[in-house]
Amino acid sequence: MTGKLYVTGTPIGNLSDFSPRAKETLEMVDFIAAEDTRVTIKLLNHFGIKKEMISCHEHNIREKCEYITGRMLNGENCAIVTDAGMPCISDPGEELVKMCHQKGIPVLSVPGPSALIAALSISGQDTSCFSFEGFLTVNHKNRMARLEEIKDLRRTLIFYEAPHKLRATLRDLYVALGDRSVSLVREITKIHEECVVTTLSQAAAYYRQHEAKGEYVLVIEGAKAPQEPEITLQEAIALARKLQSEEDLSPSEAAKRAAALTPFNRSEIYKGLQKNNE
Repeated sequence: MTGKLYVTGTPIGNLSDFSPRAKETLEMVDFIAAEDTRVTIKLLNHFGIKKEMISCHEHNIREKCEYITGRMLNGENCAIVTDAGMPCISDPGEELVKMCHQKGIPVLSVPGPSALIAALSISGQDTSCFSFEGFLTVNHKNRMARLEEIKDLRRTLIFYEAPHKLRATLRDLYVALGDRSVSLVREITKIHEECVVTTLSQAAAYYRQHEAKGEYVLVIEGAKAPQEPEITLQEAIALARKLQSEEDLSPSEAAKRAAALTPFNRSEIYKGLQKNNE
């Protein structure tokens, strides 16, 4: 009988966020695929869990996927965890999930904390539609090319960033996206948790003078909708007159058509037409 893969969320700072179901899952599975076994062992020790662990990170993910799925095809259950939060999101563990689906191994979710969602929920930015970009590449040319691709998206943009790269990232975001509202969320669920709502220009200026501390989630305002060109009532009346002349419309129908194309209603455009005809 084929085993299962349990994608298991772990705390992003506060160990009290570890769910009872997640604890039961780690106790039940045959082994754990961990991003960094040195980090995961602290979690296991805290909750008194003794379990075999396999290191599964970006440098060995391909070879480990074959080994892990082989064991699951032989009936063993595996839980995959990351250092903090939900695994397989902007994380090499997604390769294991893909391989499990390819080989017919059931994949189940054991939901837990997510820095992405936690930061968005307290950011004060629009939450109705957003794009998660994860970590930007350190290659400057590729980074700017990616920002050029997404700069016109009219949805909230979310990035992860490490403290030692924050200064350069804020500078490039300001250059590429212009001055927008940004929420800098750091140390989520920890003692020094903080959410600062400012602008990209102000954030870039601040971190030119101050050191960043902790892991950051940057939640940035999306591009604004293009402003509709302003039109005056006289221009709306002129449009109606043009439609009336070119399409041989009655004043009423011309006013109706012009009203559909401008911010003014039919009656005020019609009155203007009548007045100009007197």
